[in-house]
Amino acid sequence: MITAGIGCRKGTTAETVLAVLKEALEACGRAGERPQRLATGALKADEAGLLEAAERLGVSLTIISDPEMEDVSPRTLTLSTHSMAHVGIPSFCEAAALAAAGKSGRLVGPRHVAQGVTCAIAIAEEAA
Repeated sequence: MITAGIGCRKGTTAETVLAVLKEALEACGRAGERPQRLATGALKADEAGLLEAAERLGVSLTIISDPEMEDVSPRTLTLSTHSMAHVGIPSFCEAAALAAAGKSGRLVGPRHVAQGVTCAIAIAEEAA
């Protein structure tokens, strides 16, 4: 089970989200694979580009609550000063990916950042 945690600037298009997702999968050695789920924090729950990207992929967009993101934040790999200042989480997208992947989820590498989008890939042996 592959989960992609996504963070983005307001107004980011689905095309940009999907392009950065593809780059993130390639960067972690999973080129050509597709996530079974996209995840983001409550702050981005209504972001049109994320919702459309999930729809185009035919997957759900899992919205992770702030407490759920805080619970997994010690397991993130990146410390983003921007993320810490805005949401108090070391890496917004990494925390979203980990929380959505469940207890057996693990990041396959640090987040990928491009075009105003952050994307982290988590894998789990079973669906969360």
